[in-house]
Amino acid sequence: MTLVAILTGAGVSTDSGIPDYRGPQGLWRRDPEAEKLVTYDFYMADPEIRRRAWQMRRTSPALKALPNAAHRAVAELEKAPGVAVRVLTQNVDGLHQLAGLPDRKVVELHGTARSVVCTACHDRSAMGEALARVEAGEEDPPCRVCGGILKSATVMFGQRLDPQVLGEAMSIAKAAEVFIAAGTSLKVQPAASLAGVAAEHGARLIIVNAEPTPYDALADEVVREPIGTSLPALLEGLRP
Repeated sequence: MTLVAILTGAGVSTDSGIPDYRGPQGLWRRDPEAEKLVTYDFYMADPEIRRRAWQMRRTSPALKALPNAAHRAVAELEKAPGVAVRVLTQNVDGLHQLAGLPDRKVVELHGTARSVVCTACHDRSAMGEALARVEAGEEDPPCRVCGGILKSATVMFGQRLDPQVLGEAMSIAKAAEVFIAAGTSLKVQPAASLAGVAAEHGARLIIVNAEPTPYDALADEVVREPIGTSLPALLEGLRP
């Protein structure tokens, strides 16, 4: 059984109509005011920022998007005999699961936009429920359990990754025989370091990204072709 670990970034979801908000040219980098909507300290301190953030969530393409060819190719590889697939994703859109990949095979490094979490009691619920409350007139809906501040179950700027989630991802990277980094600049740490960890532990490292990354020199193969076509072809070649 060959363990294939696939680290996916924003470039994997752009074909689904989701723009790269967090990348070097993304909205959060270009517009400081917009970045405040996803910065933890600003979000917690300012009710107006929370109100704007809820309106942003209402119109987010991430919750309306459908899986594309890259997501489907990953899900198909997982079904192939002799191959064990684990996805480590920097994306929060849940499209790998919608494409058919079992939830247990996906490590969501930056959380998920499909759930909300209370910052006080940590109760979790569906994003759809919270957005229905916003639609009904609650501009900044509080937690129904304790009255605390709700936020999307994503890792905001200023927050650390969940140590347990990162630890699981590190273990997978160390055990992988093939490690593919697709659609990620490999500049956002600590997620980016997974590529280096995999290479250090003997994995065949393949990078699929339009622009150069800091880990290209470690890679056994670098692919610059569009992800929507190159990743499915690459994964097809990994089938026994």
